[in-house]
Amino acid sequence: MASNDPDREEEAVAGEDEDTGAQIAPIVTLSEVAVTTGEEEEDALLDLKAKLYRFDKEGNQWKERGTGSVKLLKHRETGKVRLVMRQAKTLKICANHLGGAIVVIPSIKIQEHAGNDRSCVWHALDFADGELKEEMFCIRFVSVENCKKFMETVESITETLGKSEEKESEDASAAAGLLGKLSVAESKTEKASEEAPAASVKAEESSEVEKP
Repeated sequence: MASNDPDREEEAVAGEDEDTGAQIAPIVTLSEVAVTTGEEEEDALLDLKAKLYRFDKEGNQWKERGTGSVKLLKHRETGKVRLVMRQAKTLKICANHLGGAIVVIPSIKIQEHAGNDRSCVWHALDFADGELKEEMFCIRFVSVENCKKFMETVESITETLGKSEEKESEDASAAAGLLGKLSVAESKTEKASEEAPAASVKAEESSEVEKP
């Protein structure tokens, strides 16, 4: 028979939920696993919150790629800079310009998005989907200041790396020129050394002919 007394019902429920002190061992034991991101040998030059879009050529429209942190990472040994962006919750990569495609190659320019001063656009070779392909991106920041900071940092790195590449090219040309001069000098030395024995042989033959 059902009781109409709420106090008795609460006592019954409390008795059912009472802790018996029994310990139940977990069926599966999980151990900690070290997670690597590939960024362990890099330093962040920039880290900003933003939303990324990719231009879909087939649909002729912008599609959202993800919201999270966009970083410019510089490798401690090679000095190369790349752009990486991960989604906030899943940490899934939504942009990964290997070798820093927008910042290492000076010919690729980043520019403001027409009609939105919190956004900017650029083309880049991207590897986020596991396949290297050229994409057009648009990124939108929470403020105009962050957008300007991003663009200024990219342009500064581009200019610095552009000068570095020019210097490396000049050094390579100078080394090639020096190598060419050395090759010519060695060739002349070898030719002279070959001519010397020949002249000696001719002198000996001439002296033998002159003997009575």
